[in-house]
Amino acid sequence: MSKKNLSPEPGLPTTRRALIVGGASAATALALPTLARAQAAWPTRPVKFYIPLGPGAGVDITALLVADKLSAKWGGQSVVVENKPGGDGIVAMTSFLGAKDDHTLLMSPTSSFTHHPWTNEKMPYDIRDMVAIARMTNTIVGVAVPGTSDFKTFGDLVAYAKANPGKLNWATITGFFDFVFDGFQKKMGLQIEKVPYRNTVQAATDLAEGRIQLMMSAYAILRPHVDSGKLKLLAITASQRASMLPDVPTVGEAGFPDVTIDGLVGLFGPKEMAPAVRERIAADVRDVLADPMIVQRLTATGQVVNPGGPQEFAQAMEKQHAQAAEAGRPVGHDRDVLLAVHHVGTRRRITGERQLRFPEELAGGLV
Repeated sequence: MSKKNLSPEPGLPTTRRALIVGGASAATALALPTLARAQAAWPTRPVKFYIPLGPGAGVDITALLVADKLSAKWGGQSVVVENKPGGDGIVAMTSFLGAKDDHTLLMSPTSSFTHHPWTNEKMPYDIRDMVAIARMTNTIVGVAVPGTSDFKTFGDLVAYAKANPGKLNWATITGFFDFVFDGFQKKMGLQIEKVPYRNTVQAATDLAEGRIQLMMSAYAILRPHVDSGKLKLLAITASQRASMLPDVPTVGEAGFPDVTIDGLVGLFGPKEMAPAVRERIAADVRDVLADPMIVQRLTATGQVVNPGGPQEFAQAMEKQHAQAAEAGRPVGHDRDVLLAVHHVGTRRRITGERQLRFPEELAGGLV
């Protein structure tokens, strides 16, 4: 397995990345000889793992940490991680789905694609072509301002933005977090100017230098500047305080629950992947994430290890889809949107200013 040290943290494995993903209900884990053979046979060649963000992002760090251990579990087959940032997550998604290969997988925050049905008039891919296997971590996302800023709380920032429309700007990288923040601004009557970025690391650097004034990003990206005092965190978007940041309040505690988002990171594979293989990958990933070293490293980089099975992951994603529908209302995303439901045999209709339709063929799909 070729090695290249792209690790943003000392001690991270030097493997140049990968993992896998997939999804199925527990009911598909049938102990039949043919399935056992499928489990034993996979992988038969190197596994390629696509990530929709660049080096240094939380999901990227997670992939670096687990790659070697998964390779060991998979008979020494190479686990090759490939970063495919850009296009609002669509570059990685279409590359992954276009491969139609059970050795080419996606490790992604759900925030990279949850908002796509609201922001694309025509979806560039079919969500039914992918399946989820397991939740891995929750990424801690911080609301950050320059260290020299006068803002001490998220409430201070909101109050200033409301009294001074157009005086503040914020780095937007696209994605679900930005989509929700757009809706929040509209609902609160705020006008904070967007400064678009493709690279989150560069945006954090510009924020630290005072070239922009606000950013919502993974703590893994913000941490070096927070540690140096060039950035300060006003809040985190998680539903609960993070153990590594006990003094930083949540946005809910600050009085703004509409911005609460738990950063879900999970594993996905193509719909053609054998159920037995998906179950095996899920079990292997859970084993790797139980390693105390992995937990310690991920915690230090702003990740909360939070493994969950297909149904748990699906329920969490469904909640995010509902949140996206709510966020889309004030922004004016009022066209019909097709969304896959995340529970086998379950269909749900969300109504409001915009109606979400779940056609019969999506019933039982696992996003």
